[in-house]
Amino acid sequence: MAFQPYRSPSTGCQVGAVLFDTFGTVVDWRTGIARQAAAFAAARGQDLDAEAFADDWRALYQPAVEAIRSGSREFATLDTLHRENLDRVLRRHGFNPDRLDPRTLEELNKSWHRLPPWPDSVEGLAAIRRRYIVGPLSNGNTSLLLNMARSAGLPWDVIIGSDLTRTYKPLPQAYLRTAEVLDLRPGEVMLAAAHNNDLHAAREVGLATAFIARPTEHGPGQAADLAPESNWDLAASSITELARGLGA
Repeated sequence: MAFQPYRSPSTGCQVGAVLFDTFGTVVDWRTGIARQAAAFAAARGQDLDAEAFADDWRALYQPAVEAIRSGSREFATLDTLHRENLDRVLRRHGFNPDRLDPRTLEELNKSWHRLPPWPDSVEGLAAIRRRYIVGPLSNGNTSLLLNMARSAGLPWDVIIGSDLTRTYKPLPQAYLRTAEVLDLRPGEVMLAAAHNNDLHAAREVGLATAFIARPTEHGPGQAADLAPESNWDLAASSITELARGLGA
């Protein structure tokens, strides 16, 4: 019997591409950043609450991106925003970035390029890729996402970074331009994400949606995105479970 692609109840379309939010959904940013920050501090003989460092760095991400979404700042890549925010986080945790070698700071900034996948990510993506186009739909820039894929072994078919769409989620064009590059109608693209607000924005512009639970993304005290908050097309506890739901 020939394979029949999943038909989205919300869009009425057969899904041709399953695209993934990446930070938190596919890779474990908190563990990865904390581990690399701890090594950075240890090499300098200083104590560091590495998980708090990771949380503080991540907390500056949305405000930095919002300045671009609102139009108060010209587009800048996520690498650029992370690097600007890094100086603030270092000072907050007792380091003076002015006394650190620029190459050291750039290497620490590239911690975001070297994040570990969740245990189910590689297997699940590989299974879905046998039947669908897979790739990130992320606010990361292309080089960041490419290096991350090589480091984590993520088997993407295509990488369309925010530097190509020139916009950031959850603005509509972040989703629509990605579908356009793939020559697919919005309803033929499914966004899989661990964040309900991302899925709300995707559904509003006509994409199919799938929720993947990552209840420890923000550590043991996580209070949001513990469960699907709407009737998304699919909901799963892992990417491998999502693959089964898609018939892959």
